[in-house]
Amino acid sequence: MLRTRLAAAAPVLVLLLAPATAQKPKEGQFRNIELCNDASSLPETRIEACSAFIKAGRGGPSSLAIAYNNRGIAYAAKADYDRAVADFGSAIAIDPAFVKSLNNRGATRLKKGEYDAAIEDFDRAIGLQPAYAGAFVNRAEAWLKKGDYARAEGDYAAAAQLNADMEGAWSGLCWIRAVAGDPQAAMQTCDKAIGAGAHTASTYDSRALAQLKAGRPDAAIADYDAALRIDPKLASALYGRGLAKLRRGKTSSGEEDIAAAKALRIDIAAEFARYAVQ
Repeated sequence: MLRTRLAAAAPVLVLLLAPATAQKPKEGQFRNIELCNDASSLPETRIEACSAFIKAGRGGPSSLAIAYNNRGIAYAAKADYDRAVADFGSAIAIDPAFVKSLNNRGATRLKKGEYDAAIEDFDRAIGLQPAYAGAFVNRAEAWLKKGDYARAEGDYAAAAQLNADMEGAWSGLCWIRAVAGDPQAAMQTCDKAIGAGAHTASTYDSRALAQLKAGRPDAAIADYDAALRIDPKLASALYGRGLAKLRRGKTSSGEEDIAAAKALRIDIAAEFARYAVQ
């Protein structure tokens, strides 16, 4: 379950569009600027355009920092995380107060498993922009990866307070409270997450776990069904639904779900045992 959280959270690689350069660009250079700023472009196209703009050296420091940031986003989209981190670092070297590049580098380090370094980047971004809800969500993800649920919950709560409509914040709180908190409070938080637009497999999966822990197997099955319609191979939803079915006396169907979950993840039973659900 924990491994689905990063996908369920709010987007972490945030595009900052470049302003017009101080010098009037040539036609080809203008096209490079357009493509470098275009989040809908293929990563390879964007990398080529940003590289051409950087190599030409016609933009001011702000434009160059944005070009490095945008190329870093494109590299991250290709899972070329080392180059992405390097580009975000170049953007930060040009503009140390570039909070989006700090957040982006932290997000990429998080994907690389460099949790402490990621937290340092998020700390810097939040220090520069204390109302940056996205950075709080991302730092919460890093705390989750380190197993620090208390700090993760604090960061998710801070993000939700800054942006009441931020689905990633409510979804994260839903997960933590389902795993470690009061089931009723977890279900209320999950309702807020879904109301904010978090119609994701992981959010329904989290609410289902809270329903299961609250002794509501029918409601748990309904939420697990919703999760599995989105992600049919979500092992936690299959296993949880299997347990809920067993509680409703549906032995054969429940055992089928549990077997399917174990085929996907051999550690799934141990994970549920950690959540005090067996």
